Amino acid sequence: MSEIANPAEQSVCPKCGGSGWKIIERDGISAAGQCECIAAGRAQRIEEKSQIPPIYVNASFENFRVPQDNPTANRELGNVLTTVKTFAREFPLTTKPGLLLVGDPGTGKTHLAVAAARALIAKGFDVLFFDYQELFERIRSGYDETSGTSNREAYRQALDAEVLLLDDLGAHRYKEWVEDTINSIITYRCNNRKPLIATTNLHDEDRVPDYKVGTTVVYKKSLAEVIGLRARSRLHEMCKVVKMPAVEDYRLKKR
Repeated sequence: MSEIANPAEQSVCPKCGGSGWKIIERDGISAAGQCECIAAGRAQRIEEKSQIPPIYVNASFENFRVPQDNPTANRELGNVLTTVKTFAREFPLTTKPGLLLVGDPGTGKTHLAVAAARALIAKGFDVLFFDYQELFERIRSGYDETSGTSNREAYRQALDAEVLLLDDLGAHRYKEWVEDTINSIITYRCNNRKPLIATTNLHDEDRVPDYKVGTTVVYKKSLAEVIGLRARSRLHEMCKVVKMPAVEDYRLKKR
C-alpha cells in the first residue's frame, strides 16, 4: 500500500522550504530573494475576502466560452474577451482606471468582470465584490428615515475598496437617496482614481425601443435614467466602456 502524504508536508513550498525566501544566482553572485509562493499566498488571501460569489470563484479568461457555431458572435465576443484581457494585463497603467461592461442579461458580463478582478488579485490588488442590489439592501437595512442616517459600513467599503467590482449596476431603484448614494460612490472613486469594474443590463443609449402599446412605442430605461446623469457621466470619465454583443444566453450555453 502506498504511503499517504502528510497534508502539512504537501503545503510546504519546494523552492523555499516554507521560509518565503530562496537563493537567486545572478552574475555569479548568490543573493536571497522573495519566493513566488508569497505572492501566491497573498492572492489566495485577497480572493478569500473579496466576497466573490461561489458560483464565480473559478471564473477566468481561460474558461470563458465563445460560441463556435455562430461566426459573428464568435468574432464579436472574442473581441470583447481580448479587450477585457488587455485591460487586466495593462492594469494599473491603463488610460482609465475602470471598466464598464454593458449588455443584455446572459451575455457573460459578470464572468468577464470577475475574470478581470481575479487577474488583478493575482497581481496583488485588493478587490471587493458587491452585487448592486445587495449593497443597497445593506445600506437600506440600517437606514433611519427619522434621522436621515444609514448604516455606513457597506458605504465606506464601497468608497475605500482598492478595486470595487459592482455587479448589475442600476438593477433596482428604491428611493431618491439611492441615486444620491451611487452618485457619491462613483464620484468619490472617480475623483480619487480608485478603480471600478461594473456591469449593467441597462442600455447606455437613450430611447432604445422595448415594445409597443398600440402605436405608442415604450422605451427601455437607460442607465442615466436609473443612476442619474451625473453618475453616468462620471462612469464614462473613469471607465473603458465595453458593449457586449447580442448572443444566445451565455449561462444557458455554458451549461
